[in-house]
Amino acid sequence: MASAVCARFLLQRSSRGFLFSSRAAPAFSSPFLSRAHRLEPGDDEMYQRTTVSVMQKESDGGILINSYSPVGFNIDGNRVCGPCAVLPPAILQWNVGSCKDITEESVSLFYMLEPKIEILVLGTGSRLERINPSVLALLRSKGIAVEVQDTPNACATFNFLTNERRVAAAGLIPPSASRALEVKQE
Repeated sequence: MASAVCARFLLQRSSRGFLFSSRAAPAFSSPFLSRAHRLEPGDDEMYQRTTVSVMQKESDGGILINSYSPVGFNIDGNRVCGPCAVLPPAILQWNVGSCKDITEESVSLFYMLEPKIEILVLGTGSRLERINPSVLALLRSKGIAVEVQDTPNACATFNFLTNERRVAAAGLIPPSASRALEVKQE
């Protein structure tokens, strides 16, 4: 009998907008002036101490090409003269003189790598040049995507890919010296 009266009293109070809680304010105070539940130090994470343990330090973004010139490249502070192959673990001299020298044999170092590279970015100098289709087909058959661009754009693309932690390599031919600002003498 007492529990039925208590339940009816609580239902009447809750139907009038009062909060249903054992800690609710008396009936004469406003429901907006009291909280239904008061936080104890164990109830909220704000009161608990949080610790972080670093299991493995994150490695840097990888190799970045800082600049290029007609002479060569500045890659992570290393000056490289002439064409180069930028691989995930190393920077190598690449024995090509122009885009016509890019053959199946000259790209063989890119598909013999472990771990296998996902994307090969080829920089063909100051202008975009066509690469022999048999070379592109060979790389695709080995599971390597190929991006052929002029060298300035190839450097930017390679930096973007390595910053995203993609396994990328680059074969770069330095751009030729620009003659746009030279004065012609007659």
